[in-house]
Amino acid sequence: MVRCKTRFSAFAVKFSPFKDGRLAVATGQNFGVVGNGRLHVFEVAPNGMVQEVAGFDTNDGLFDCAWSEENENVLVTACGDGSIKIYDLALPLQANPVRALREHTKECCCVSWNPTKRDLFLSSGWDDSVKLWSMGQPSQSLRTFRGHTYCVYQVAWNPQAADVFLSASGDSLVKIWDLRQPGPTLTIKAHGTEVLTADWNKYNDCVLATGSVDQSIKLWDVRNPSREISTLVGHRGVVRKVLFSPHSESVLASSSYDMTVKLWDVAALSRNANPLLCSWEHHTEFVQGLDFSMLREGLMASASWDEFVYLWTQDQQMARP
Repeated sequence: MVRCKTRFSAFAVKFSPFKDGRLAVATGQNFGVVGNGRLHVFEVAPNGMVQEVAGFDTNDGLFDCAWSEENENVLVTACGDGSIKIYDLALPLQANPVRALREHTKECCCVSWNPTKRDLFLSSGWDDSVKLWSMGQPSQSLRTFRGHTYCVYQVAWNPQAADVFLSASGDSLVKIWDLRQPGPTLTIKAHGTEVLTADWNKYNDCVLATGSVDQSIKLWDVRNPSREISTLVGHRGVVRKVLFSPHSESVLASSSYDMTVKLWDVAALSRNANPLLCSWEHHTEFVQGLDFSMLREGLMASASWDEFVYLWTQDQQMARP
């Protein structure tokens, strides 16, 4: 188990898709309400030693970050002033950020890079909108998607269909979009309260997971969206993040304001077995960020308002420090 200290409250953690042991962390001062931010880039050596290889300070908090899928040195961040800042680790500190994109009229809270069409990325914000960007056309967004009536907390690309993405919103809806269509292709009334997070199953893109203020996780099949497949109950606080494993079709992770990270086997539901595989309680504040390593099976990371990021493998049991 490895622990990285951040300067401010941590909102997001993302493993590099190129370099094993490298991860980015988006942070904000005063829980992101007011104050500065910092983008940390850490490298964890095989012996567990942690080194911050880059750090970028911002005037506003950072709520999310995403690695480029075509350039191992490029990162985008979602900023509390509504901007999207782009960083290049190959350039000197004073040359960063290399670009600041300013179209969201309120806080930008999520960024997601397309794993197939690797010049494209999405952003979403508290202005109820989703925007599509291209690194090949950096001056303005390619398109704005409107349809939600409250903050769009998360966007995520379909892992198998390069033109399709989902959006999760505080209006209690999850919408599916296709870049080739003028509006959403599907709207799911996912919860009775705000939906803070959603993710695609990496092996079956008809299956989604959603997490909500109502403390539950729901599984959905987009071919029959009128009712959830099943509900996972176990968190005692807001479900802030759900994430399917890139290495197993049935494994789902979640993090919560109850300060825990949980790992679920959704296949156990069909056997009427307990789906909860493990629950970790290593954080002492809301757990905002969560990620799986694409390069090392079983490696996970979590980020919290307690100003720590933890890395561990799925088979590790951890006690609260």
